[in-house]
Amino acid sequence: MAKVYNWHLGREMEYPHEGVRPAKQFGMVLDTNKCIACQTCTVACKTTWTPGRGQESMFWNNVESKPYGYYPLGWDVKILEKLGVQEAGGKIYQGKTLFDAAPDGERILGYLPEDADYAHPNIGEDDSVGLMSQGIHLTMPHMQWMYYLPRICNHCTYPACVAACSRNSVYKRPEDGIVLIDQSRCRGYRECVKGCPYKKPFFNSNTRTSEKCVGCYPAIEGGRQTQCTMTCIGKIRMQGYISAPDKAREDNPLDYIVHVAKIGRPLYPQFGLEPNTYYIPPTHVPPAYLYQMFGTGVEEAIAGYRKAKDDPKLLGALLLFGACKEIIHNFKVDGSHAMGFNEKGEELVRVPLVEPIHVRAAYDEKFQAYRTNIT
Repeated sequence: MAKVYNWHLGREMEYPHEGVRPAKQFGMVLDTNKCIACQTCTVACKTTWTPGRGQESMFWNNVESKPYGYYPLGWDVKILEKLGVQEAGGKIYQGKTLFDAAPDGERILGYLPEDADYAHPNIGEDDSVGLMSQGIHLTMPHMQWMYYLPRICNHCTYPACVAACSRNSVYKRPEDGIVLIDQSRCRGYRECVKGCPYKKPFFNSNTRTSEKCVGCYPAIEGGRQTQCTMTCIGKIRMQGYISAPDKAREDNPLDYIVHVAKIGRPLYPQFGLEPNTYYIPPTHVPPAYLYQMFGTGVEEAIAGYRKAKDDPKLLGALLLFGACKEIIHNFKVDGSHAMGFNEKGEELVRVPLVEPIHVRAAYDEKFQAYRTNIT
């Protein structure tokens, strides 16, 4: 086992391979407060990448209703139960990672889902915590709650799938950090499926090999964002490149959101994989629940998000979500607009910080028509 530094944990940890960070790291930020679970991202990914035989149960992108939804069935509660209660500590995680907790002879603590676990992709959809008794009225904060959690492969810095594969068929691209499976080397042992705590590698029963999210790398190589990002009607996503904290750039929107404003949090950082998909936590959910899902700093992230209206640069970064199809490498806020630029410094998009308001007369004299409903 090599010693690698995991900044999500704030300390070094053991990992089966040497820790070499890529030249650029594929990353994504998702705002859970804006997700409406329309599943447009899921359908876009499904029709693009997994419409074939043997791929029927593959959802490289899926949206779950938390706390009762999960795909495959119970993926997070099962691995959390196996890991057990850990000492979280403060900024430095004191507990065991999945690598630390691995049984003898194994590289990582994991489990292999049953076939039936893939039979219910929408289980728990819209189920909220608590019951609505007769005569109850709304109180704040909400006494009933749920929220939507969109998920893709996290293209982790220390991937469990890479660590678990005995044939080295799973690898991390040095140019952009996207994690792929070499289909010519894979023999379908499903160690990657067993090892990944997020359960994002899938087994193809037709080809007898494993497959996973490819980060839409053909689009990435052309400077475009992923399918799930471009098709999101709620504009909850931004895909780009994320830096390590010591190399963060304030003009990189992902770096600004995650490292400077600190409102983007990783999913289950205690697993030790340093996932590169980040979530802006939902503001209406009890912090105790969010703490175990997104780690320390959740309450600070929510507080920072609530103050975005008073921080023009953070507001500008958030308004660039879904603003263009190309990857935004740099951004700046100039007066009343936020601007995004490509890698060459060419302007891609310009959005207003405040949408203009136009009030039209109820009756249009020119066309002699009412502009409001008079029925």
